[in-house]
Amino acid sequence: MKHSVPHDLGQERAKQVTEKALTTYSEKFSKYSPKTTWLNPNKAQISFSVKGMSLNGTVEVRDKAIDLDLDVPFLLKPFQGQAIGVIEGEIKEWLAKEKANG
Repeated sequence: MKHSVPHDLGQERAKQVTEKALTTYSEKFSKYSPKTTWLNPNKAQISFSVKGMSLNGTVEVRDKAIDLDLDVPFLLKPFQGQAIGVIEGEIKEWLAKEKANG
């Protein structure tokens, strides 16, 4: 499932925000064993476990958007929107904080 979160911070600031959001997500939802591995300066591989199954995907920081792409096993499809919503919520929260700080 692909999803995009628009922003107007520029790529470098958006990456800092994304890193903070993913770190916060990892702390809040540690029971799901979240992992983030940066593949290059602007793209990270993410994974976490739900009900014994792994969900894998990527987060890519671009100039005007942060793109999420999550591969969800068939049995977890009902939770797909919820998973994207939680990650997107963390990113939007940190985008708003960064924008407020100028």
